[in-house]
Amino acid sequence: MKMEAYKNPNTPIEYRVRDLIGRMSLKEKIGQMTMTGKGSLTPTALRDGSVGGLNAGRGPYDSAPIKDWADKADEWQQAALQSRLGIPLILGVDAIHGHNNAYGTTIFPHNMGLGATRDAELIQRIGAATALEARAGGINYAFAPCVAVVKDLRWNRCYESYSEDPEIVGRMASIITGLQGLPPAEHPKGHPFVTGRNNMIACAKHFVGDGGTEGGKNEGNTRTSYDELETVHMAPYLDCISQHVCTVMASYSSYNGHNMHSHKLLLTDVLKNKLGFKGFVISDWGGIDRLKDNGDPEGAEYRVCAALGINAGIDMVLGPLDLVKFQEDLISLVEAGEVPISRIDDAVERILKVKFAAGIFEHPFSDRSLLDLVGCKLHREIAREAVRKSLVLLKNGKDPEKPLLPLDKNARKILVAGSHADDLGYQCGAWTVSWTGGSGRTTIGTTILDAIKRTVGPETEVIFEQCPSADTLSAHDFAFAVVAVGEPPYAEYICSKTKLVIPSDLADMICSVADRVPTLLVLITGRPIELKPEMLEKIDALVAAWLPGTEGNGITDVVFGDYDFVGRLPVSWFKTLDQLPMDPSANLYDPLFPVGFGLTHSPKIKTNSI
Repeated sequence: MKMEAYKNPNTPIEYRVRDLIGRMSLKEKIGQMTMTGKGSLTPTALRDGSVGGLNAGRGPYDSAPIKDWADKADEWQQAALQSRLGIPLILGVDAIHGHNNAYGTTIFPHNMGLGATRDAELIQRIGAATALEARAGGINYAFAPCVAVVKDLRWNRCYESYSEDPEIVGRMASIITGLQGLPPAEHPKGHPFVTGRNNMIACAKHFVGDGGTEGGKNEGNTRTSYDELETVHMAPYLDCISQHVCTVMASYSSYNGHNMHSHKLLLTDVLKNKLGFKGFVISDWGGIDRLKDNGDPEGAEYRVCAALGINAGIDMVLGPLDLVKFQEDLISLVEAGEVPISRIDDAVERILKVKFAAGIFEHPFSDRSLLDLVGCKLHREIAREAVRKSLVLLKNGKDPEKPLLPLDKNARKILVAGSHADDLGYQCGAWTVSWTGGSGRTTIGTTILDAIKRTVGPETEVIFEQCPSADTLSAHDFAFAVVAVGEPPYAEYICSKTKLVIPSDLADMICSVADRVPTLLVLITGRPIELKPEMLEKIDALVAAWLPGTEGNGITDVVFGDYDFVGRLPVSWFKTLDQLPMDPSANLYDPLFPVGFGLTHSPKIKTNSI
């Protein structure tokens, strides 16, 4: 019996796509355009081809070990392969700093910290390690990287941005090559490419302008000229397309009042036609549904929302909140001529092209041979290197000629304090095992306190007290103190409780310690926060450690002198909140520390912002 052309891996992708589309019903085509969530999934939907993908990253399996992920992914794929045409699923997760959904994986620093490294080769290795750990669990699609250019630090997703500088953000797009692999030199520009079964589909997000909203409002409105949109917010997408990124995700935000999910000019005319992007555009979770709330005059009816999004250029709809209604409405829209069948065929062609390019037809299941690589020593060493290179030294000594750092490993007695000194969940931040993250031992890793105890000499006594009492401070002769504080985890519209300031009780504790003991303050934050002058004056050294992930020993590697500081600020550090947003090109630019600032153990300052 002759094999269908689309099932033959030796057939060129264009022919496989054409052959498969020719065999599909309208319902099956719309199924390929749908990526649902686990809550809407039924065995029937998989077996009748009603879904082309699944958001596998939220729900009861988030905290499970990787083998359980692999078992579930294989179960889903097996059901999908029983459909009439046997089209495998795209299984996606928000793998934004490692395969961060699953327990025991390697958690790398969030993007803000990676932007401080300026190290494109390191970021590429992080992408490759992430792909291996994800593919071990059957996941073949990462909703990453976020290439937003953050312009206002009040934006709750700051830590998902690499920098306020589009050139730095574009350089960090090397993670795409890590995730997807390196295509042949002759591969056509803009066309998707994934090297093999140990790589995964990447997603540049969120197109476009999500980091530039007014007041830093999450999912807000970016009000700017088209020239600025193009040169600032759109620029990193050119780097992503040049690395053959397979997918682009539309932003929840609006551009000059027009929601991106219905913005045909930008999604189709610019992204697909002008920039030459040949992969598929995916909505954000429930992004089509949200059109009814964004002020569009026709946005009251869900049917109209579907037409607006699909006609604008959305190819795959992530998380339609009512799967059945979305598909029924879209079929009706096509039959009524309100959505052209050519638009449906274009979307399905783009989706299938990515599935074939990623090798999902040939390798739909998890790769159990990779299970031993999940959280392995090599990947944790890459993460530890990333932490080391992300650290930015902002102050070292009240007198530049008498620096506190590097710290003495053989000091007789040291104090470790602060809310973030022994909290792995706080250290990793959000998107770690769960959406908003958590506190405590949420996964496997090394806290700052753990790392200090492993670093100091055998005769050194380490005393940990989260909020040291006056009795503790007076009863011991500490050589120095390491105090770690910062923001609790938060995600998207779930705001930080600290509101860009250190809470007064923590600030008082820091000053109390610094009054009695030479103090290093380590900030665990997703963005700069306000530092009061009196506290800055009292502490002896200050390090921005961002959200470093599971490898706290990367911090001790540097503060105890095994490595020097190389990180530089990826964003401007404001003096007061009323300075936001800050613009380095403005005449009144007066930051506490400018973008590009970073000290070394010696008094020398590095100021190159690139």
